[in-house]
Amino acid sequence: MELTELGKYTRSFGLSFVITSFFSALFVIFKETHEDTVMVWMKSATSHHWITHGLINLVVFVVLGWALSRPNNGDGVNISTNALSMCIAASLVISGILIAGFYLL
Repeated sequence: MELTELGKYTRSFGLSFVITSFFSALFVIFKETHEDTVMVWMKSATSHHWITHGLINLVVFVVLGWALSRPNNGDGVNISTNALSMCIAASLVISGILIAGFYLL
């Protein structure tokens, strides 16, 4: 098996994806429990709350990815390929469980 080195942007935006996945799941729960305030604001901002949610997620993803690529004199974060893959998989599963658990309970 050939080992490949991940670039700083792959590592940084991979971790940004992990964090944004958790953020998005928690944001779904937050907005659904604050329909009279947050949901109304989100609907008025872009005509539908899911559009606003997606735009906020996009901003969080890009800003975090860029910020995480800057530490250590521009080398980005240091994480192995396997660790990043496991973090991404775990974030997807946990985020899915959070959202499903919220709607099912």
